[in-house]
Amino acid sequence: QVQLVESGGGLVQPGGTLRLTCVASGFPSSYTHIGWFRLAPRMDRKGVSCINVGDSTTWTVESVSDRYTIYQDRSKNTVTLQMNNLHPEDTAVYVCGASWRAHPRCAEEEYGAWGQGIAVTVSS
Repeated sequence: QVQLVESGGGLVQPGGTLRLTCVASGFPSSYTHIGWFRLAPRMDRKGVSCINVGDSTTWTVESVSDRYTIYQDRSKNTVTLQMNNLHPEDTAVYVCGASWRAHPRCAEEEYGAWGQGIAVTVSS
């Protein structure tokens, strides 16, 4: 079973940068995709950016695609979400998830393992 641990969150001023990292352990070779999600007010997870760990193809929600980049380091079993030019509306708890599906959408229902989440606060 994959275990996921997030790091890199915190408080940043508008226009700042954060790098969130998700480390996978357990049986990392068994999953196909890792994604970053935001916890919405009703606690459902909204897909922000996801990566195919096999071929590194990515998907990022259009609203942040000019500011967020997802990438992986397979040697370390990590997936990083680089967030630039942060806005107050980026404030949320971010959670990484793993999927075992062949071609999952970057959507909560297609992911089956989750980290604890990490808080990002964008405020002056």
